[in-house]
Amino acid sequence: MSEETNRQSTVEEEFEQTETPNEGEDNNQEETETATEELSEVEQLKEENAAVQDRLARLQADFDNFRRRSQKEREADLKYKAQDIVNDLIPVVDNFERALQVDVQDEATESYAEGMRMVYNQLKQALIDHGVEEIEAEGAEFDPQKHQAVMQVSEEGYESNQVIEVMQKGYQLKDRVIRPAMVKVNE
Repeated sequence: MSEETNRQSTVEEEFEQTETPNEGEDNNQEETETATEELSEVEQLKEENAAVQDRLARLQADFDNFRRRSQKEREADLKYKAQDIVNDLIPVVDNFERALQVDVQDEATESYAEGMRMVYNQLKQALIDHGVEEIEAEGAEFDPQKHQAVMQVSEEGYESNQVIEVMQKGYQLKDRVIRPAMVKVNE
């Protein structure tokens, strides 16, 4: 009997083993679903990573633009740092020029006028050293960027739109016009 029992238990084991593949299919289906979920999570993480990378690239570009803009502003500030003082000194130069146009009658006044010319020349040289230039106007063609027409006359010997006379000198700091020249222009 023991052999018969052994055989019967062997047959039952074989039968159970044949039923196991169905259980294996359920396991495979579960594994497939789990793998699909994991792939879905991976795709989602990849999308999030791409979004973060894109945001990072935009932030880096914004920072680079900010840095370049700040550098240009600093360069412009250094280039035109003397503009405020130049604006204050131009009327002083005008007054020196008017004072030096006075006719001198005696020797005492002549030495005083000579001292004024020396101070005037020194002031003009300091302005030139800092990039201030007079705007050349007389005889030039009228340029609305550099000249301000205060009079328009019709005189022979001059071309149309030519500056005839400078009423007040104009100045520019490097390439920026500080004060346009006031001029009389031929029609």
